[in-house]
Formats: sequence, C-alpha cells, structure tokens
Amino acid sequence: MPEDIFAFYRDEQLRKEAPLAARMRPRTLDEFYGQEHIVGPGRLLRRAIQADQLSSIIFYGPPGTGKTTLAMVIANTTKSHFITINAVLAGVKDIRDAIETARERRGMHGQRTTLFVDEVHRWNKAQQDALLPWVENGTVILIGATTENPYFSVNPPLVSRSRVFQLKPLTEENLRKIALNALQDKERGYGNLRVDVHPEALDHLVRVANSDARSLLNALELAVETTPPNAEGVIVVDMAVAEESIQRKAVLYDKEGDVHYDTISAFIKSLRGSDPDAALYWLAKMVYAGEDPRFIFRRMIILAGEDVGLADPHAIQVVTACAEAFDRVGLPEGRFHLAEAALYLATCPKSNSTMAFFDALATVEKEQQDEIPTHLKDASRDHDGFGHGEGYLYPHAYRDHWVAQQYLPSSLQGKVFYEPSSQGYERSLKEQVARRREAQLAAMVEGEALAPPEVLTTSPQDRARDRWLQRVISGVGEQLGQMRDRIFAAAALQRHHLVLDLNAGSGLLTWEAMRHVPEGGVWTLAADEQTAQALREQMARFPELERPIVLVGNIFALPDLLAARGEQDVRFDAIIGRNSLTRLPDKAAALKALVPWVADEGRLHLAEVVPRHTQRLYELVDLKAEAGLRERLIAAEEAIYAVTEDPMVNWDVDDLRRALDEAGLVGTVSVETDTSQTRVTPALLERWFAVKTEGRRFTYAQHLLRHLSVAELAAVRRIFETQLAQQVISWQTRVAFVAAQRG
Repeated sequence: MPEDIFAFYRDEQLRKEAPLAARMRPRTLDEFYGQEHIVGPGRLLRRAIQADQLSSIIFYGPPGTGKTTLAMVIANTTKSHFITINAVLAGVKDIRDAIETARERRGMHGQRTTLFVDEVHRWNKAQQDALLPWVENGTVILIGATTENPYFSVNPPLVSRSRVFQLKPLTEENLRKIALNALQDKERGYGNLRVDVHPEALDHLVRVANSDARSLLNALELAVETTPPNAEGVIVVDMAVAEESIQRKAVLYDKEGDVHYDTISAFIKSLRGSDPDAALYWLAKMVYAGEDPRFIFRRMIILAGEDVGLADPHAIQVVTACAEAFDRVGLPEGRFHLAEAALYLATCPKSNSTMAFFDALATVEKEQQDEIPTHLKDASRDHDGFGHGEGYLYPHAYRDHWVAQQYLPSSLQGKVFYEPSSQGYERSLKEQVARRREAQLAAMVEGEALAPPEVLTTSPQDRARDRWLQRVISGVGEQLGQMRDRIFAAAALQRHHLVLDLNAGSGLLTWEAMRHVPEGGVWTLAADEQTAQALREQMARFPELERPIVLVGNIFALPDLLAARGEQDVRFDAIIGRNSLTRLPDKAAALKALVPWVADEGRLHLAEVVPRHTQRLYELVDLKAEAGLRERLIAAEEAIYAVTEDPMVNWDVDDLRRALDEAGLVGTVSVETDTSQTRVTPALLERWFAVKTEGRRFTYAQHLLRHLSVAELAAVRRIFETQLAQQVISWQTRVAFVAAQRG
C-alpha cells in the first residue's frame, strides 16, 4: 500500500512538472483541435471512437498535428486494455510481452487490447512482421503513428490490414485556439496566473510555429515562465518577448523523409512548368532547411536533359557551369549560382523529346531481335568474307552531308521514336527531320533490294470495344452509369469526405459513394420506409460502421432527421443527387434548405432530367397516312408538358438557374442530351397504353384521353404496335447537371 501511495505522488509530481505541451494534451475529442476531416461530426473515425469499435489504424502526418494525442484520446475512451510502445526504444521482446498480455486479457477477462506504436516506421521489417499475425487474427488492435509515408515506410501487409488516416498541418486558427485554451485553463495551463499576451505577439507565435502545436506551446511556456510579473503582478508577453521565445521559423523538412521528396518534386514541377516565382520559393525552402545544394544541382542537371533538351541546348551548359562555380565558391555566395541555374531553367523553352530514347528502349525489350543491316556492320574485319559494310553510303560525300539510306532494322522501317517539338532551337529541327524522314521512306519504297516499309499507322486489338459492339442493347443502364460517372467526376471526392445522397432510390449513387469515401462517411435520404428497408437489406453485408446512414424523409425534413440522431453539427463535403428536385414544387426552397448542411468548402452536384424536353413518342412513328390523327396526337402529347400545376414539367433549365440564385448558391447548370437505345417490348407498349392503373401518375394513354376519343386512342395504339413492336429505337433525354457551392 505505501508503495502505491508513493507511486501516486510521484506520478502527480511528474504531471505537474511536465512541459506545457504535455500537460495540455487533449483528453477527449471535444478538447481536440484540428483534423476535422477525420474526427469532425459524422466522420467514420469519430463514430468508431465513440462506439468503441476501432479496427487497426495508422495515423500519418507531420510533427505536432495530433497523432499521439488522438491515440491518447482513444485510450481515454476505449474499454479495451491500452498498451503504448515507442518504436525507437522497443524491440521484438516488447512486442512479445504486449502480445502475451493481450492474450491473457482476452482469455481471462474477454477484454480486447489496443496497441499504440509511436513512430512505427522506426521498426525494421522483421519487427513489423513480428506484429503482423497478431493484428491479422485480432489479438491486438494496432494504432500506429508515423511522420513517414506509411506506403513506403511500413510493411505493405501491415498497411493493407489497417485504415490510414492522414493528418494535415494545423491552421493558424487551430493554433490560436490552442494557445488561448492554455492561457485560460486553470488546472493544466496558466489560468491561475495573470498573463497578458499582446495580439501581435500571439500572431507572431502562431505564425512562426508553422502549424506545429507543440512548438507553439513550448514557445508560449518559455515566454510566460521567463518573464517576471510587472508592478501590478501581470506577466506581459509583448512582441519583444515573443520574438525572443521563438526566433526562427521551424520549417518542416526531413532530408530522408516525405517532405524532402515532396519539396524537390514541387521544385522540379515548377521548373518544368516555367514558373520562376514558384521555383525560387521551393528552392529557398530547401536552402533554408539545409538541403544539400549538390543534390539540388543534380536534379537540375537531370531536368536540363529531360525537360529542356534540344529546345535549349545551352541549358545543360549553364546548369553545369553553375554547379562547378558553386563547388569553387560554396555557401553563402553559392546561392547566387543556385538561383541563376533555377531561373534559367524556369524561363527557357521546354521539350521532352529526349524521352524518345525510352520508346526505343521499350522497343528493344519487346521486339524480336532483328539482324543489323549488312551495310551498317563493321567492314574492318570481314568485308571480303561476308561483305559487311558493302553498300554503305558515306554522308559526307553528298550534298548537305546527308543521304537517304536504311539505318533501322528491316522490321522497324518507318518506326518513329523522335518527335521534335516546336520550342526554341528544336523548332528549327522539326522541318528538317520531317523532310529527311519523308525522303528516307521514299527511298525505302523505291529500293529494289529493300523490303517495303511497315504500315505506319496501326492500333492494337481493342477487345473491350469488340465486346461492346457485340453486346445486347441495354441503353438505360448505360445511360444511368454515364450520369453517375459524370456526377462523381465533377464531385472529385476525397477518401475522408462526408457525402449525402439526396435520392437513394436503388442506391445507384450511394454504392458508388461508398467506394470513393472509405474513411469518410455516406448518408442517404430515402423517400419512404420501403425504399429505406431495401437499402438496409443490401447494406447488411458491410461492417456496421461502414454502412451508409439511412434517413427517411425529404429535403425539408433534414434538420429534424439529423437532430434526432444527435448529428445536428454534421456538414457534408458533397451533396449529390439524381432527380432529387424533379417532383418538388418549390425547387428554390429545396436548394435553400440544403445550404446549411453544406460544409464551407463543400459542393452540391445534382443531375436532373428535364421532363419537358424528353423524347416525344409521336416522333417515333410515321403518321403521314393519318394526317388528321397526327395533328391531334401531337397536340395531345404536347399538352402533357404544358400543365403549369405539375412540378414535373412546369420548369426548365433557366428556372433551375434562377433557383440557385435565390438559394444563395454559386455554380453552373450545364445541359446534355443523352441518346440511348431501347427495345420496344410488348410490356413497354402495355405500360404506355394502360388505361387503368394504380400508380400516382397518369400513363401516356390516360393523358391522351383528355384530348382524344377512345376510338382515336385505339387507332394510335395499333399504329405503335405495328411500327414499333420489338424494334430498337433511339431515346433522347435532356439532363441538367448542377455544380454549385455557397455564395
């Protein structure tokens, strides 16, 4: 018992003496700032933590973004036994001890074990492999934290069994809230002290901390702890104190890590894209962080060959000369030569025509080895015996030092590798190379001893296209698939996004959304309980946490539906829908009702069929022999689309644009006409001409009977059955695609 008391007081003393950053570590999700894309309301990770249903996960992100903090929040929330290991200090023995503890807990108490491995990338392959079987069979739930890209630094089998969540650098607003919280917290922070941090001093601390919460709190602690109170007992942290507490901006840069590779990638892409300002910025970031200038020069020399090439043959000379000058001068003056080389590359013309070499290399790898043409072989050894070199035409003996002759193997005649660009110096080569190729090919055709050239244009067999040509027509499914693909291409979803499908129906958009946002979440709005139940039955094969959340009702009921689930704070990164507004009388009001549920950077993507412009059935048949009936049929069918009280047909694309404006949304409405192929089956004809139906909407025949007699309708039906039965027709549909966001 005394030992327990001493341990308690020791831990309590250590807690009080811990750095401010450690004391202020959040204990619950409500105290956690930032990373809303993975722990915001409604997100998968937040739901998993709250439900204590975590599977193995890996947190990846730069220092100070909350990886370890999130793990500690989970430790405070979960009912499982929690074990923490630091990969820098632990080895295989520690893994075995943790596994043994986990097995005992499960066997004796039925309790799960969560194993948190900080800096998991520090373990070698053998250490990571030692953990794999126990993650796979569920003995432990792994939470790994790493600053390195797990797809490079963690064993693929371990990554494949875990969800990877990427944490992003904290915003200045996040950091400001963290600092203010530390100043106000009376238990763990400085709430019991009188501290006055000037606004400009706080701005400086936040700015120089550069997204790192730990760096910010360390600087704030230094400022408060080393500043004596003034005469009134107030600790004043002004600009001078702030600058003294955090003098140099911490640039996130690891010479062997992701930021190293990402930054040099951004630099090279800026040079390739001819943006001198961006090139200088990324160059400055690397130099500031202490990157090896020789590495930077090496990459610029590569770019001079790969991306500039013959568009400016002097580029490689300039960069090489700058690199040699740097070797003689060194830092700091050598920065002039770094900048000169970067600016030259960023402003000179570009051509990647040297990539032609790799086309040639691929040909060498794939093509059957061919004989070197006899006249190109070495004549110094066996000219007399084998005739090697016979027939070779010496270019310098001809005008312009060039003559047409065969240089490629016979099987590759006409093969083109090098395509001169129209940039810089290479522009002058373009016409010359083309003219010589033409002359050379003509010589090949006319030469008696040479085989005719290969066909110059050919395509590999497109089996997918052949299969498509052979498929039985099923235009409706294809049309819906194209509409779905168009919506998702425009939405550009990220894996962590929250998505709301406004009109679940058959689940066409819902299931596709699940594939796009495995670490986010999908919510779907079903019009009635029958539709909802059908969706739930289809979802049953998915793990509970991954299933879409089904709401039953309409757009206007969203506030009550979300509040009933306690999710009134949820905001969607994308709201999608197919024919979600078509039947609603007030489309502007519906759009306005959606605005509060769109995240700040969220977007609305809808596809709405415009019934007013749908295919007219009278256009599918020939009624020339029935002139009088034809006019009456056209008038009767057009009347269907002129009913001002029917929300299905009383609107057009311009009305949809006005509805967006009234709702305060900014976006575009683009219109496409889709044509699909449909077979007119007896069942389809029966649906068109059914007179008695229990459906909520009128059939085609019921609409026509408002203007035609029963006898005239029977005549129209006979014409349709005679001309269209079992025929494949083209069916046109006009679709309005809406892409909008908050104004």
